Amino acid sequence: MEKIKQNKIIKIIKNTISVILIVFALAFILTVYMQRFSDNKMSFFKYRMFTVITGSMEPKYKVGDVLLAKEVPPSEIKAGDTISYEGRSGDVKGRIVTHEVVSIETDSDGKYLFRARGLQNIVEDPVIYEEQLYGVIVHKIVILSFVYQIISTDLGFYFCIIVPLVLIIGYEIVQTMIRIEDKKRGVKTD
Repeated sequence: MEKIKQNKIIKIIKNTISVILIVFALAFILTVYMQRFSDNKMSFFKYRMFTVITGSMEPKYKVGDVLLAKEVPPSEIKAGDTISYEGRSGDVKGRIVTHEVVSIETDSDGKYLFRARGLQNIVEDPVIYEEQLYGVIVHKIVILSFVYQIISTDLGFYFCIIVPLVLIIGYEIVQTMIRIEDKKRGVKTD
């Protein structure tokens, strides 16, 4: 077992996997916080993530689904696309809404106006101006949706966030103490 632990290829693979996971986690956290602190005004390479909070788009998108939206020119949006936008009036004022485009018009200045509604809604949303758009939904991130649904509960948050965090910190403390003890004994470590 000790030979396997000392194998350089195994160490390289382990370190590579660790770096990839850390980079992915940091990119995800950075994206989420960047969007939250900028009120979703900033995107990450023209992409934004949103979480569905109502059932208005069921069965296509369920509450808790994590969606990836891409900024696209308004001219590329067509009826049937699902868009995310900032609501400016009525019940949706100040909220991010993700609904399906029903129709598209242009005003006298040539700017695009969108009509949209949730699949479960009878009434269309107020007119959506192109400057309200965040993007077109390009993907439902199944893994993040599953993780979000788990960690949105108290028990899930505890077991998926707190416990692993404590275990990782505890493991690092023990490993550091072992390295310090090995140095004191004169045992060579890498």
